Amino acid sequence: MRLGFHISIAQGFSKVIEKAKKTECETIQLFSRNPRGWRYHELNLDEVEQFKAKRASSNISPCFLHLPYLPNLAAIKEELYTKSINSLCEDLMRAKILNIPFLIVHIGSRVSLSEDEAIERVIEGINQSLQRVPNQVMILLENTAGQGTELGSNFLQIQKILSGVDNKERMGICLDMAHAFQAGYDISTRKGLDDTLNEFEREVGLKHLHLIHLNDSKTPLASHSDRHWHIGKGYIGLEGFRNIVNHPLLTHLPGIMETPRKDLKDDVRNMKIMRSLIKD
Repeated sequence: MRLGFHISIAQGFSKVIEKAKKTECETIQLFSRNPRGWRYHELNLDEVEQFKAKRASSNISPCFLHLPYLPNLAAIKEELYTKSINSLCEDLMRAKILNIPFLIVHIGSRVSLSEDEAIERVIEGINQSLQRVPNQVMILLENTAGQGTELGSNFLQIQKILSGVDNKERMGICLDMAHAFQAGYDISTRKGLDDTLNEFEREVGLKHLHLIHLNDSKTPLASHSDRHWHIGKGYIGLEGFRNIVNHPLLTHLPGIMETPRKDLKDDVRNMKIMRSLIKD
């Protein structure tokens, strides 16, 4: 399993690969802009070219872009819904410019809509976006902890969305292990992990899985509270992650950590622990 982290773009895209190398990343994830705001600047093409050149000369692959947090493709308010679709279109275009083949997307919250109504909104929003931006960038839907009215905490909801999207070749899944655990899938044991992957295969299909988020959980099983924690320090635990990174159905996939980070030492420590769990 190729391991990596979410890398900050705070000092520019040209510094991303250098940062990634400091923690021995083999794969990376990043935002293309401020993840907590709607406003953004146009991409600095010189920075972009430096990023692409440095990445091409490194062994870091694959690379993933993550959509900002504010878009809600299930939004009932038309203004927010339109802004969310426009935001998705923007990052589909940015991913192409950055030569990044995958864009990770949070599915959204239904608020006052029924589950079926909200899922239809998500499907329509994705269909519009893929039609408006006809490149080859693949959207990866990320499962959720089921906090509040979040969609995507169970595999059946995800399957319904995949089934409804017209351009299925541009759709895939990012499976966040902390979110799955918080949603009620007990991946902390080998039996629980096997059961979870078997259910994923039945409902969604493992062929659609392109990325794993390797986050421990600060909250217990079925808490529906999204709190990431350091590897082995949470409720999934070291043995849980040992099972995950060595599972025959998962070892071919890249794994990105989004663990808490006060400084570089946190990432170095989490990477060291994760690598120690991988069997030769």
